[in-house]
Amino acid sequence: MSDTVQLRPGITLTAVGEDAVLLDERTGHYHQLNATAHLIVQALVDGAAPAELVRRLTTAHPDAAPTAEADVTALLEQLHAAGLTRPLTRRAGTTP
Repeated sequence: MSDTVQLRPGITLTAVGEDAVLLDERTGHYHQLNATAHLIVQALVDGAAPAELVRRLTTAHPDAAPTAEADVTALLEQLHAAGLTRPLTRRAGTTP
């Protein structure tokens, strides 16, 4: 799990209590996120790399540590399959 991704343009994250929704402005589809997925996606929006996503998850939910990496990977795969993410693009001269 080393590839950093970002939400693609036109995807909006909106908090709804502890949960959240992602709106795909291109299609008008909403994607509901539970509180844990919201935590991970917010970290993604903040520019966190996958290892940081796992760290934030295990900090918030220490009991999730045994499966945190697999859980983050599964969520990232679901977001990708739904067309909500793309590889992170960095400007020349910046470090990952």
